Amino acid sequence: MKLLKDFTIPFVGLKIGKHHFDYQIEQAFFEHFEYEDFNDVNINVNLDLEKKTTLLELHFKISGWVNVNCDLTNEPYNQTIENEFDLVVKFGDEYNDENIDILIIPHGTYEVNIQQYIYELIILAVPIKRVHPGVEDGTLDSEILDKLEELSPKLKENKDKEEEIDPRWNTLKKLLTDK
Repeated sequence: MKLLKDFTIPFVGLKIGKHHFDYQIEQAFFEHFEYEDFNDVNINVNLDLEKKTTLLELHFKISGWVNVNCDLTNEPYNQTIENEFDLVVKFGDEYNDENIDILIIPHGTYEVNIQQYIYELIILAVPIKRVHPGVEDGTLDSEILDKLEELSPKLKENKDKEEEIDPRWNTLKKLLTDK
């Protein structure tokens, strides 16, 4: 996969201390990853990078919305998302990203690319079950919801009538009351 230059941070020229980066993520970002679950995207990424003498500390914070289709009605809606992630970048002999929140890059590396971390942070912020807010509060008018209501099993109206009980159980119930 080709790295996007906008998400490559050349940290070698930065002074020791805190630095702030802002990114605006749109649909083209996910087209680069060939991810097609989102109809539209509007996400702000705030990245605080703290450069220290032996390592880098990155704090990602995302907020915004993704337009997805509801799992029940297939109606598109904007799902708000928020997520945070901390990443420590250390220097070592060879590249190693086996740990979730520690990235080891070779000595002499002068930049770090963060596009994969932003991608995963957004994907993991979206709920597994996507339900349109109109379904939850009953305001969504959809043909699919009407059909689901029509085909759903109906509850019995009369609660006064006791269910027919097998007569063999009646004799067993007498044992409980005949103390």
